[in-house]
Formats: sequence, C-alpha cells, structure tokens
Amino acid sequence: MADPTLAAVVIGRNEGARLRACLGSLAGVGRIVYVDSGSTDGSQDLARALGAEVVALDLSQPFTAARARNAGLAVLHEGALPDLVQFVDGDCELQPGWIATARAFLEAHPKAAVACGRRRERFPERSVYNRLCDREWDTPVGEASACGGDALMRRVALDQVGGYNPALIAGEEPEMCVRLRQKGWQIWRLDAEMTLHDVNMTRFSQWWKRTRRGGHAAAEGMALHGQGPDRLGVSMVKKAVLWGLALPLAVLALALLVSPWALLLALAYPAQILRLARREGGSRAAWEWALFVTLGKFAEAAGVVEFWGRRLMGSRAGIIEYR
Repeated sequence: MADPTLAAVVIGRNEGARLRACLGSLAGVGRIVYVDSGSTDGSQDLARALGAEVVALDLSQPFTAARARNAGLAVLHEGALPDLVQFVDGDCELQPGWIATARAFLEAHPKAAVACGRRRERFPERSVYNRLCDREWDTPVGEASACGGDALMRRVALDQVGGYNPALIAGEEPEMCVRLRQKGWQIWRLDAEMTLHDVNMTRFSQWWKRTRRGGHAAAEGMALHGQGPDRLGVSMVKKAVLWGLALPLAVLALALLVSPWALLLALAYPAQILRLARREGGSRAAWEWALFVTLGKFAEAAGVVEFWGRRLMGSRAGIIEYR
C-alpha cells in the first residue's frame, strides 16, 4: 500500500536502466516525483510508465541539482503534504528496509531533520575511480554536519529553511544542512545500508572534473558560511590552496630566482603520498587513495581559483559535469 505521508524526489538525466532500478526501489512511497534535466534517452516516458510524476526543467535556465530538487518539492506542495521526503539521485537504487529504518529513527528523534545511511558503489571493481567514490561514501555514523544527495528528510524542516540554494552548482546539501542546524535541527548518519550508486567513472578526465567541482563547491560554501561557526569549506579550501597552488608556485619561484636545487622541495608530494598510505595500512587500496588524494589537491585548487575568478568578474560558473 502506498503511504501518503511519504514522498520521494528523484533527479536525473539520461540514466536509462539505472533510473528504472531507482524508481523500482521506491515501492510503497505515496508520491514519486521525477525531475528531468534534459534527457534524450526516453527517461521521462519511462518514469511516467512507472507511475512517477514528471517535471521537465526549463532548458533556458542552467541546470543544478539544487534547482531540480526544489522543483520536485514544489510539485509535492501542490497536493496533500507528505511528512517525509526521500531524496535520491537517478543513478542510485534504494536498499530494502532503508526507509523503514530511517523513518523509525526520525520518529524517535524529533530534532532530527535528516537521516542518511551508507551509500555504496555498485561496481567498485571496474575502475580505481569507482573505488575512490566507494571510499568517499564511507563516512562516520552518528550526528553529522551534512548529508549527501540521498537522504530521508522532514518536509517541515525543508520548508522552514526554504529548501536548497538553487544557485549552487555543487555542494548544495552541506550548505542547506548549515541552515538546518542554524534553526536547531540535527543531521544524522545511520549505520544502515541506504543506496547502491553507479558512478560509472572510467577516465582520469572524469575524476579530474568531479574533483575540480568539489573545490569549486568548497570555495562557494566558504564564501557563504566560512565566517560562521560551521566554517563550511574552509578546511578543504586551505588544503587545496596549500598543496595545489601555493607550494608548487613557491617551488617554481625559488627554482627560478634562487637555485634549481629548490626543485627538491617537490619531494614533499611523494612524501605526503607515502605518509598517507602508511597511515592507512599500506594496502593497495591505501596507496591508490593516497595518490589520488594528493593529486586531487591540484584539481580542487583549480576549482577554487575558478570560483573566485568568476566571482571577481561578476559571473557564475555553469554546472561542471563529469559524465
């Protein structure tokens, strides 16, 4: 039986079979709203056939995940208001029992606005980039500062803060969670399986764009909330600027102006990789992670520079897509 107090907002573009699996995993949800960002693979027709209400975003405006989620929320306000909204990306499949677990937690914790769980990659063995994402999703359980794109949320809390910031091209969940906590709400990550995700990332260029987007999101979050108690994005921006910009520029300047021997300072990078890999146990997975975390500082720094450069020029970046 469909539960009228529970709704879901699914966002996606050209997800194909992944969208079918996503929508199929939402059995029992009272209303399902699928928000499409310009699919050309028949995703809208598929969603309608599977019983979802479909919203096609206006092609004349830039796509953002935040804008898409807000569009789904707007549709939910046109009928009987649900108590809870499950947000899920179209490339994810909800795990059996997740909604029941998350709902029971929210009912037992009236100050909790958001419950999220463990997202896992469906095919971590297919590429190092998939494995890196699977590790990225493995965050500590308990009260958290932010959630990701998949989460069960109280609709009243979302209404109180006005939903997502539609101007953000990434990092919309941490930014909204800051505003939720400012209103006295809590964010919780549960020790429960939540979704299977298919990032389908096989090329270095995809990983670089995704990581650059992360740097851009951190810089934008810092511009919005970096001065507050949450200091959103500050730590990530500082590390990106140090390792991805300040240190290489300093090495280059010293090598040109003082001595070529200054290039030896660049050994700080392999030393950092070694330190991180050993700290994580020295396995193959630890070495992979240490290498890409260190390389990622250059991509993140590029995103930081892009955000501040555009901000100084009075322009905004379009969505940074990696697929």
